[in-house]
Amino acid sequence: MKHKDDEAKPGYQEALHALQVELVKFQRHLIKHGERILILFEGRDAAGKDGTIKHIIEHLSPRETRTVALGTPSDRERSQWYFQRYVPHLPATGEIVLFNRSWYNRAGVERVMGFCTNEEYEIFMRMVPGFEGMLVDSGLTLFKYYLDISRHEQKQRLKDRRHDPLKQWKLSPIDEAALDHWDDYSTARNEMLARTHTPAAPWRVVNANDKHAARINVIRDLLTSLKYKDKDESLLLTDPEVVFPYSEAALRKGLIAE
Repeated sequence: MKHKDDEAKPGYQEALHALQVELVKFQRHLIKHGERILILFEGRDAAGKDGTIKHIIEHLSPRETRTVALGTPSDRERSQWYFQRYVPHLPATGEIVLFNRSWYNRAGVERVMGFCTNEEYEIFMRMVPGFEGMLVDSGLTLFKYYLDISRHEQKQRLKDRRHDPLKQWKLSPIDEAALDHWDDYSTARNEMLARTHTPAAPWRVVNANDKHAARINVIRDLLTSLKYKDKDESLLLTDPEVVFPYSEAALRKGLIAE
């Protein structure tokens, strides 16, 4: 069963290829100048994080590009400082690292599903701006993207996963509970964005109902913010209705799904 946007719109593959060439240009610059890039992807289950990351890294050097998707913490990790399990995965000189979910698990699934206490949650929310500030102050370039989809879109995508034998590995008990906890996740998301959107580490919200538009515009937004030689600015016009900075006004206007 194919979902409504599984067939790419005309021009999508050409635009994606051109942007992937730009990503390769940037990576050459990154390696030459010893920069460090960290990109966090958060969002509801089935929001398209896997596909977006896949298309960003598709033609990048695997030696200087890493994707991090940590599983359930062990008992030992639960006893550590919360951020400790993430620190070893931060980028070294000349690396791009993409987190498919990150320390914001504590503000999302752990908060909603009761996997952390209220005290642990509040400690995290107080600490995360300072933690991210230290990363940025150390010279690391940090991007935070929240992929946002509607309730109807999530329901359809999860249904597609159940019926597609190539996607069933993506389903988990947490995914199955996602729709039942829709409102809880909305509340947790709103608080997370409001409290952790800072000048040093701002959130960018992505309207990901159209997965192809989301991928193209995330790459455009990313490249627009980066400096590298021979940048083709004509390719990087981001649609402000697809990727935009988080703000309370955007939430009030309904630009973020409720």
